[in-house]
Parts: sequence; C-alpha cells; structure tokens
Amino acid sequence: MEIFSLAARYEGILASVKAAAQKSGRSPESVLILGVTKNVGADRMLEAYRLGIHAFGENRVQEWESKAAALASLAPRWHLIGHLQTNKAKRAVGAFALIHSVDSWKVAETLDREARAAGLVQSILLQVNTSGETSKYGLAPLELQPVLARVRRELPGIQVRGLMTMAPYADDPETVRPCFQRLRELRDESNKHLPVDQQLEHLSMGMSRDFAVAVEEGATIIRIGTGLFGAR
Repeated sequence: MEIFSLAARYEGILASVKAAAQKSGRSPESVLILGVTKNVGADRMLEAYRLGIHAFGENRVQEWESKAAALASLAPRWHLIGHLQTNKAKRAVGAFALIHSVDSWKVAETLDREARAAGLVQSILLQVNTSGETSKYGLAPLELQPVLARVRRELPGIQVRGLMTMAPYADDPETVRPCFQRLRELRDESNKHLPVDQQLEHLSMGMSRDFAVAVEEGATIIRIGTGLFGAR
C-alpha cells in the first residue's frame, strides 16, 4: 500500500516548484510539470490527468503507441524524452508536441526529412551533455552553436524550441547545480545570435531528485516520474 497518494505527491511537487520559482524571481506557471510515464499504466495516467497533469513524457515510441490509444479521448500533450533511434523517427514525427532528446546531427537530419515528407514542422529540443559523462547522450557544449546554425540553414522541417540535459544521479542536488547553470548559459548565449522569432525558450532539466534546483536555475520543463507516480 502506498504511504503517499499520487494527489499528495503532486501537491508536494507543486509546493516545491512554487518555492523554487519564487526564489529565482519567476512565476510557478512558467514551469511545466511533465509526468514521466515509463512503465506507468493508463489508469494511473488518467488519475494524474484529472489532477491537472496534462503533459506526459514517454521514453519509447512503442510504449507510447498503446497509451495514446487508451487516452485518446483526453488528448494530453505527449513529449518524447528518451533516446530516439533513427528508425523510429517516422513514427515520432507529428505524434509528439515536443521531442526533447535530439542528441546528434544524424537524429536532427532524420527528423527533418520525415517532417518534410509529412508536410509539417516538428518542434524539438537539442540535448546537451553538460555533465561530460561518457555514458550520457547529447551534444558537447562546444558543438551546440555550430549545430544550431546548421539546423537553421539546412533543416526547415524542425524547429529548435530550446535545450535539454540530464544531470548525473546525486543524493545532494546541489552537486548537480552546475549542469543546470551551464544549460541556461548555453541557451542565453545562443539567443544572442538568433532572431527574435527563433529564440530558444525552453530548458528541459531536472527530475524527481533535483527539480527544485533546476527550477531555481531556469528550468521551464521538469521531468517527474518516481516523485509523482512512486516506485515502479
């Protein structure tokens, strides 16, 4: 039996987001709480939706497909947050409001091709490896500006809406604050070189253990799985 209900966890997350946002002079409404639903059943997702969580993040296209059918009447906003294999790109384009995990030129190029074939523009985030861990996907920080410039020149089928990062696992969230600071700095530096209508808005960073620190550092999207749904 759960000690804390989903509703209680959600209230706690809302309170933490509010405190962190206010600490950094931001509105709590500027932060999207993305419910990470890997291995979460449709019944629990329905409960979360009724509480006010209307955006869900899936790690795999194939797991999303069954849930999308079960929740079709609710029309939640779906985000893809897991590593995207290029052979799944066609199924992802148009299905997700935002693809967070564009971690290489190859993935960006494939999404562009599939989006143009479908007659649409796919919103994406570029994933940046701000921790430097070799086990993590993402562009190196020094790669970001050249890739952004090339996307603008060559890939009209995708629109870069911001940046995403994954911090290392840490018991003390303060130890990963530099990862979030670096992503914000990269976003701000990028915007100096972009037209007003192409400014990078989003910073997808922070998970169940460290989202409050991420919000303090400017996160606009936090990805919460265990902290919301409990252990799975």
